[in-house]
Amino acid sequence: MTISGFLRLAAQTLTAPQEVARLLLALNLPREVLLTGFALVVVLNALLVGGMQAMGGTAGAMPLGFGPGVMAALLAMMLAATIFFMTWAGRVVGGTGRMQDVAVLLIWLQALRALAQLGVALVAGLSGALAAILVMAALVAGLWIVVNFLDVAHGLNSPLKAILVLVLATVGLMLALTLLLPLLGITPDRMAGYV
Repeated sequence: MTISGFLRLAAQTLTAPQEVARLLLALNLPREVLLTGFALVVVLNALLVGGMQAMGGTAGAMPLGFGPGVMAALLAMMLAATIFFMTWAGRVVGGTGRMQDVAVLLIWLQALRALAQLGVALVAGLSGALAAILVMAALVAGLWIVVNFLDVAHGLNSPLKAILVLVLATVGLMLALTLLLPLLGITPDRMAGYV
C-alpha cells in the first residue's frame, strides 16, 4: 500500500467506516499477516507515545516513565485484551464476529491512532489549544469508527447493539485491569503523584 493509498483509506474510514470494515474483512488476511500488523502498530504507537513523552507532549499518558520495550509490551497486552473483550462482548449480544475479524479492524484502527498521534504532535508545536481540539476530534472520530466496525464485525445491523458491545468490552477490560495492574506492581498510590 502506498502512502497516498493509506491516506485515502484513512479518510474513507472517517466518512464510510462500514464500507472500510467490509473491505478489510473481505481481505481474509492470514494469521501471520495479522500478527505482523499487530506487532507493527504496537511498536509504532509505543515509539510515538515515547517520543511525545520525551518532548513533554503527553505528560501522564504513560505516567510511570516506562522504557520503550515495557511500553510496547503494555500496549500489546492492552490491544490483545481489547480484541478479546470486544469479541466476547459481541457474542454476548448475539454477534457472530470471530476474533480475527475484530483483530483486523482494531489493528487498522491502531494504525489510524498512530497517524492521529503524529498529527497531534505536529500541531502541538504550533498551538496547545489546537492540539487539544484535535485530540477531542480524534476521540469522537475513534468512537464513531469503532461502533461502526463492531456493528459490521459482529453482523449486528444495529448501532445501539454495537454501542452495548463497546460498553460491555470496556467494563470487562477495566475489571481485568484492576486485577492485572497490581500484579505488575502498578497501584493507585504509585500513580497518585502523576494525576
